[in-house]
Amino acid sequence: MYAAADATLRRALEYALRRWPVFPCQPDGKQPATRHGFRDASTDPGQIRRWWSRQAQANLAIATGSLGPDVLDVDQHDEGNGFAAWRRLTAAGLLDGTIAIVATPGGGLHAYFSGTAQPSRRLPSHHLDFKAVGGYVLALPSRVGGKSYRLLSKSGAAGAILDWAAVYNLLEPRRGQVASEWSAAPTDGARLASWVGRLDEGNRNSGLFWAACRAIEADQEHLLDGLAAAAATTGLTDREIKRTIASARRSTQPNQTTPSRPG
Repeated sequence: MYAAADATLRRALEYALRRWPVFPCQPDGKQPATRHGFRDASTDPGQIRRWWSRQAQANLAIATGSLGPDVLDVDQHDEGNGFAAWRRLTAAGLLDGTIAIVATPGGGLHAYFSGTAQPSRRLPSHHLDFKAVGGYVLALPSRVGGKSYRLLSKSGAAGAILDWAAVYNLLEPRRGQVASEWSAAPTDGARLASWVGRLDEGNRNSGLFWAACRAIEADQEHLLDGLAAAAATTGLTDREIKRTIASARRSTQPNQTTPSRPG
């Protein structure tokens, strides 16, 4: 018992050293053991030691997003699981560069990525949860129902970013309005770039992804430089732009059905 408690505290301090904010949850459960839940998460070693000195058997949780990691939660339920979606995302290259992959007690997976300012989101029909800003996950060596979280793989690299907008556009394409609006000028690079340049925060990644897919479908990849330049004016970083365009290349082939335009 004491060895397990010491292991949890050591792991909490390791996460904090990485600047991932942590906090305790109820023993063998997922409910926060602090008043404000993930909002109480801390990287302060003194605070972490105080928490586990008061409740040595507490589970360990990481606050996701921003300073903490982003985590793709692949659920396993009686009514279905997220592994079909996982395979599609893997084939599209959207899951490259994970920091770690963890097996959860319920039979699912947690895939860790570098933290971003993206909000937490869900795709219930695909049994996926995206744990980012405003979320948290239980982490090793926590236990639920007597079963432990288990590390399946770990990378020594800093890790890549998971572009949730690209995930959404791949798994939940919306058509109709897009096809109608763009049918008159399917390869109008100036129009595409102008539209990308007007995207506001929250739609920038998904908009660039959509426009890049449109250019690639029309076999007009020379338009991608203009789209990248337009995206840069909205505040996207070079890394975000390159990754989003790379995702579009992997998930789109010329003459495929038109992908979705972000709402």
